[in-house]
Amino acid sequence: MPEETTSIDYVMEAASGPHFSGLRLDGLRSSPPSSSTSSPAAHRSPVPASAFSSSSLSSALTDSNALKQPFVIGVSGGTASGKTTVCDMIIQQLHDHRVVLVNQDSFYRGLTAEESNRVNEYNFDHPDAFDTEQLLDCIQNLKDWQPYQVPIYDFKIHRRCKDSFRQVNASDVIILEGILVFHDQRVRNLMDMKIFVDTDADVRLARRIRRDTVERGRDINSVLEQYAKFVKPAFDDFVLPSKKYADVIIPRGGDNHVAIDLIVQHIRTKLGQHDLCKIYPNVYVIQSTFQIRGMHTLIRDREISKHDFVFYSDRLIRLVVEHGLGHLPFTEKQVVTPTASVYTGVDFCKKLCGVSIVRSGESMENALRACCKGIKIGKILIHRDGDNGKQLIYEKLPKDISERHVLLLDPVLATGNSANQAIELLIQKGVPESHIIFLNLISAPEGIHCVSKRFPSLKIVTSEIDNSLNEEYRVIPGLGEFGDRYFGTDD
Repeated sequence: MPEETTSIDYVMEAASGPHFSGLRLDGLRSSPPSSSTSSPAAHRSPVPASAFSSSSLSSALTDSNALKQPFVIGVSGGTASGKTTVCDMIIQQLHDHRVVLVNQDSFYRGLTAEESNRVNEYNFDHPDAFDTEQLLDCIQNLKDWQPYQVPIYDFKIHRRCKDSFRQVNASDVIILEGILVFHDQRVRNLMDMKIFVDTDADVRLARRIRRDTVERGRDINSVLEQYAKFVKPAFDDFVLPSKKYADVIIPRGGDNHVAIDLIVQHIRTKLGQHDLCKIYPNVYVIQSTFQIRGMHTLIRDREISKHDFVFYSDRLIRLVVEHGLGHLPFTEKQVVTPTASVYTGVDFCKKLCGVSIVRSGESMENALRACCKGIKIGKILIHRDGDNGKQLIYEKLPKDISERHVLLLDPVLATGNSANQAIELLIQKGVPESHIIFLNLISAPEGIHCVSKRFPSLKIVTSEIDNSLNEEYRVIPGLGEFGDRYFGTDD
C-alpha cells in the first residue's frame, strides 16, 4: 500500500472513535535518570529535538496553542463521594474532545521512615499531606500545552514509585479531581469550572470501607479508626468549607444524570466558542469534531495528492454550506405523510442565490448545488494585487438579486479586503446586509475583524479560525493557495 494512502487512512481512522489523549492509566513509563530530583521542573516531559523540523514550525505551534487555552475543571467533594464516577461520565460524554484526568492523590507527599512507622497517626486528609507546589506546576504546564510526568503514589507503602511516572499530555479539557483541590486559592484560580460532588456521609463511609479494604489492602478496623480520627474532622474543617467556591453542586454524584448532562452541554459550548465569536455574535464556527479536525489535517498537509485534497475539501465545504443554510429564514409547513398523519415542519427559503468570488470561490459551487437544487449562482472577480487597492474586474449576478438571500462563497478569508469589496457590490445591487451569509473554510482573525466591523449585520460561517496573517498576508498555519491546489494549477 502506498505510504500516502496509509497516512490518510491512519488519520481518518484515528479520528473515528472516542479519544482520551493523555489519559494513560495503563502505560507506566520509566523516568529518565535526571528525574531523581524532586523539583517540579524534573517532571516536565522533555521534548525531543526531532519533534520540530524547524524553528518556524516550533514558533507556529507555540502561537497556535497560545490562542486557545485548555478548559480546566476542578471536581471536589468528600472521600468516596463519587468524584471519579462524575469525572468518568464527563469524559465519556466529551468523546469528541481530548480530555485528561489528573488526580490530586497522585501528589501525596511520600512518608519518611519515621512517619511510616507511625502511619496510623498520619493525617492523609490534611492539606499538608499534598505537594501543592508540584500540583500547581503540573496544571500550569498542561495549560501551557506542555506534557507532564505525573508521579505514581503507592497507597500500600505510602510512597511514590521512584522509577515510574504517568505521562500526561496537554488536552482540550483538563479535569483535576481530589478532596482538597478547592482549598488553595492558587489552584482554584487555574480552574474554569468548579464542581462539588455532594453525597450523604453514610454512603461515603460505606464506599470508603469497600475501597480501602479491597483496593488498598487495609482492614476494616483501621479504616474506621482513620475515618473517625482524621477523615471526618478534615471533611468538616477543610472539604466542606470549600463547597462555597463551587460553581456547580451535584447531589447524589454519578446518579445525577441531569446535572452531568447540563455540565457537559456547558463545557461543549465553551469549547466550541472562539473568542472572536464572543466579540462578533454573527460569526459562527461549526462545531469541531475529530472528523473535522482530521479533514483539516489532511487538506493542510502539503504532501497530500490533488485527488485527496479535492475530496476532503469538498466534504468540509459541504458541511460549511449546510451550516450556512441553517441560518436562512424558514416558514412553518404542514404535510400529510403516507400514514395519513399530519407532520408539522418547515419550508425552505425560496429566494436564494450563491455568489462565488472567482476563482477559489468556484470550488464551493458544487456543494451548494448539491444542497440547493437549481440554485442560481453569480460570480465576482476581484483583482488581487498586494493588500490594498483591489480593483473589481468582472461581475455577473442574477437580475433579481436584491430580492434574494445571498450565500457569498470564498474558501479563505485572509485580509478581508476582497470580501469587503464583494459585499459592498452586493449592497449596491440592493441586497440588504443582513441577507448576506459569507461562507469560508478557514478565516484569519484580521479578516473577521475587517469584515465584521464594517458589516456587523452580515453573518460569517467558517469551519476553523486560524492564528493570524504573516508579512505576505497569508493565513497561518493556513493551507496555501487554495484555488491552485484545488484546480491543479499549483505546478
